[in-house]
Amino acid sequence: MTQPSADTTFTRMQDGTAADYAIIASKGVDWNRGLADRVMGHLELLAAETGGFAVDRLTHSLQSATRAERDEREEEYVVAALLHDIGDTLASMNHAQLAATILEPFVSDRVHWIVKHHGIFQGYYFFHHWGLDRSMRDRFSESPHYTDTIEFCANYDQNCFDPEYDTLPLEHFAPMVRRLFSRPLRSIYMAEA
Repeated sequence: MTQPSADTTFTRMQDGTAADYAIIASKGVDWNRGLADRVMGHLELLAAETGGFAVDRLTHSLQSATRAERDEREEEYVVAALLHDIGDTLASMNHAQLAATILEPFVSDRVHWIVKHHGIFQGYYFFHHWGLDRSMRDRFSESPHYTDTIEFCANYDQNCFDPEYDTLPLEHFAPMVRRLFSRPLRSIYMAEA
């Protein structure tokens, strides 16, 4: 595999200069501008698999976002509904945490918490069929986002496997995704010292 051309020459970060890191910061800004497009591309990968459900994973995600938008949820919530299962392709054992990590810099603490915990809350609908405790979500009952996450799963997850539902296409949500990923609310670089 050929490496792309480099703009700096150091081989250890400790040897980089202020000029090197200015170049890297500039390249980082350019790279971050493409984040929404990379997220949209990754969402398209969800169309390749159904996981045994009546619709593919992308259609499930689109139904979730469509229902949230039609219920007039705020834009970050709609985008979170669209992305809530984006981790299925790379993190099938902890998909909710991966989706939450992608969204964390761009959404409120409430929406981040909902996405991060939706996997366990969704289990209410099927864990008992696998011999698991369907009330596993109750260990989070003290969270201020507990009821919100129950509502998300009831209205925008467990019911989004309908091949007959009038689902909006991915392109419909592209402007929302671009807006959300263009304005981080926080990052590790913004953290208080």
